Amino acid sequence: MTIDRNTRLLLSALLLLSLGSLAGDCGTGPEYRLVWSSEFNGAAGLPPDENHWRFDIGNGSNGWGNAQLEYDTSRPENVAMDGDGCLAITAREESHEGFDYTSARIHTQGLFDHGPGRFEARIKLPRGRGIWPAFWLLGSDFGHVGWPNCGEIDIMEYRGQQPRVVMGTLHGPGYSGGQGVGGSFTHPEEGFDEEFHVFAIEWTGSGITWGIDGVAYQTFSPAHLPSGAEWVFDHPFFIILNVAVGGHFVGSPDESTVFPQTMLVDWVRVYRLES
Repeated sequence: MTIDRNTRLLLSALLLLSLGSLAGDCGTGPEYRLVWSSEFNGAAGLPPDENHWRFDIGNGSNGWGNAQLEYDTSRPENVAMDGDGCLAITAREESHEGFDYTSARIHTQGLFDHGPGRFEARIKLPRGRGIWPAFWLLGSDFGHVGWPNCGEIDIMEYRGQQPRVVMGTLHGPGYSGGQGVGGSFTHPEEGFDEEFHVFAIEWTGSGITWGIDGVAYQTFSPAHLPSGAEWVFDHPFFIILNVAVGGHFVGSPDESTVFPQTMLVDWVRVYRLES
C-alpha cells in the first residue's frame, strides 16, 4: 500500500501524541515543538535539499579517523531521493578515486544546529558485514575545540553483521572512541533492515534518553561519566547521516557482503523542548 506524504505526517503526529515522551506517560513528560524537518519528498535522483544538507567528500584523515574504506561522494548513485519519499544513501563496491568502495556522508553543519530537544529519524537500515550506517550529532564548536571536546551523540549506529542490534553512545573528553558511554538495544524478532524504525533521543538539561519506536531503552547523565570527566552536552549540535564501509567499529566486508547496500531515510525531525 502506498501512503502519501500528508497521510504519513498525520500518522506520525498521532503516534507522537499517543506515545507521549520517551521518558514517561502521555501528558506527564516534557513538551516539544517542531523546529526543523527534512522530509525527502523530491523526485527520484535529486540530491537532498541544499538548504538543509551539505556533503562530506572523500575519505577524510585515515577514513574520517576510523579507518573507513569508502570514498564519500555527492553523486546520485550514492545519495539521492528515491522518488517514494525517502533519501537513499547507498554504499557500492566499485573503484573510485583510488578506493574500492563508495558511499555518502551528509551533514547540517553551518545550516542548522540545535541544543537540548528531541532529534529523531525514521530509517530502514542496510545489512552485511562491514556496513556501518549511523545517525548522529556533533558539537557545532567542532572546528574550534576539535573532537572529542566538542561532544558527539550517536543516536543510532549499527554493525551490518548484527542486524538486530543498534547502539547509542556519548563521546566526550575522557570518554571517547572505545571508552564512549553507551549501550545497545536488541530487537526481539527481526533485523533493523526489514522495516522502518524511528530512532530518537530526548535531550534535557539533566541527561539524554534514547528510544526506538517511542520506547526508551537507556538514559545517561553527568553521573554516568568517568570520575572527573566533563559533560559537554550543553550547546548546539549539528546532524550527520552516513553509511560507512569498513573501519575499526565493524571490520572489513567479506565474501558474504552483498553490494550495493542502502540506508533509506524517510524523514529527520528536530523538536525544541518547551517545558
